[in-house]
Amino acid sequence: MRLKALLIDDEVHILRNLQIVLPWDELDLEVIGLAKNGVQALELVAEHHPDIILCDIRMPVMDGIAFLGKLRELGEEAEVVMLTGYQDFEYARSVMKFGVRDYVLKPIDYEELTNIIGRLAGTVRERVRERHAAQAQLGQAIHLAHEKMLYDILMDYSSVQTQFMFDDVEVDASRFRYILMLADIDDYTHKYRFTSEQDRKLRNFAVRNVLQDALQTEGLRYAVLQMREGEWCILHEKDEAEAAVALTDVRRWAEMLQSAVESHVGVKLSIGVHPQEIPIDELPRMYRSLQKTVHLASGKDRSILWSGEDAAVTDGEETLWVTIEQLVSALKRNDRDGVEAVLQQLTARVQSTPGRSLAHAEKLVHFSALHLMREMRDLNVLSAGEEKEIWTAMEQATRVKDMLAVVRRIMNAGLELSMSRKSGDVLMHAAKDYIGTHLSRDLGVDEVAGSLGISASYFSQLFKQFVGCTFVEYVTAERIELAKSLLLMTDRSITDIGRSVGYAERRYFTKVFHKITGEIPSEYREKRAGKNKETWGE
Repeated sequence: MRLKALLIDDEVHILRNLQIVLPWDELDLEVIGLAKNGVQALELVAEHHPDIILCDIRMPVMDGIAFLGKLRELGEEAEVVMLTGYQDFEYARSVMKFGVRDYVLKPIDYEELTNIIGRLAGTVRERVRERHAAQAQLGQAIHLAHEKMLYDILMDYSSVQTQFMFDDVEVDASRFRYILMLADIDDYTHKYRFTSEQDRKLRNFAVRNVLQDALQTEGLRYAVLQMREGEWCILHEKDEAEAAVALTDVRRWAEMLQSAVESHVGVKLSIGVHPQEIPIDELPRMYRSLQKTVHLASGKDRSILWSGEDAAVTDGEETLWVTIEQLVSALKRNDRDGVEAVLQQLTARVQSTPGRSLAHAEKLVHFSALHLMREMRDLNVLSAGEEKEIWTAMEQATRVKDMLAVVRRIMNAGLELSMSRKSGDVLMHAAKDYIGTHLSRDLGVDEVAGSLGISASYFSQLFKQFVGCTFVEYVTAERIELAKSLLLMTDRSITDIGRSVGYAERRYFTKVFHKITGEIPSEYREKRAGKNKETWGE
């Protein structure tokens, strides 16, 4: 990493010696300018932002002390070495408050100065590396938080916030529009019914990576969100002021994704597409609509389905979809009576079907069983043994009555295991304890849900229901509360406190703290310092 150096001295021969004698190339430094006083130097600083500055103290027009004050006012972080005569030694020491790293007496010992510059160059390079690493980590954290926000909105776990933090900037979410696609592995539930959970996770991970890589080549702002096993929402985010996306482009993207996944993973996808751009608050409803379009369509092999083309969906299929959603909802609530009521409605509806439509009814009930198995797997409410037994019963079913019995068995098995788990409030108390002990590092829904032995989607629903806010909102609030205590009760630096509560970068910590409290951390500490001492009798 080649750094930049600025030389400042009113004695021309010293400037020339500094430029010629010191081994700048060996130190991997470039001298970007020479200045005879502080005024000239500030012009060069504004243009080049040097990393290392060698500066004389006594100069005409603007001396070294005044220059250093202006340099720090500009927020420049350059490492500074003062050049001074013996008579100015004490004067040179006074500028340490401006962050001067070292000083060298005239006449200059060039070997000593070379060693000092080499050490400071190493300090600068290490600082740059740490900053890049922190920025990369912050960028990844912001991206994950943005994806989590979109996931919560799609699943209707979170109300849409008009303003949100993105890339350390306050963003108006209402100005965004989304192209929504839903990718689903064809015949996923039946095709992978006997594969292990680990194999399924690896396959899902591989598909998501291929989808992301394929979209990256298009230069789009996108998110690929796994909604459940074998199903992903793909969102292209655009500003409302940007030109509308052509449907021909959307179709090309869908075909490209299908081709990439089949080529690299050996899996065929059906992709549903919503043809219009969607505002953020419409995403949950459109996701459900697109999910219905994809899963109720027949002949899905490598198909591209457009939301709104529901003419082929019969009233029976529409009713069936509602029934499945009611069953899953009742199971999530551990509502045995609700499950039983819906099962009775389903049975009565199928039994009243005219004889000529029994084949169609059998197909619908079979689909219902397949879809419920997929939902149960995602909720993690069936043991491996129970799931295998149900698959065997499903394959042996030859009549509608037998398939209805399988549906009932699926729901009863799910209820039994769900009821045997800890109650929701106990789980959420455990979740809060886990969060409280892990606030200092990156913390995600998957990790907390895993510690409780439940799926991430089930955890998100329980958390919002019991706590009253989303996981991200709760973690942020807890981190800021802990930071407030550390600011008042300790003398630790703000950077250190930010890291202690999970924010690797001070600037981002300050931004979040201000958003929550209305004050930056230093203001919060200063305003309450006196009051805090009185409270503790100091």
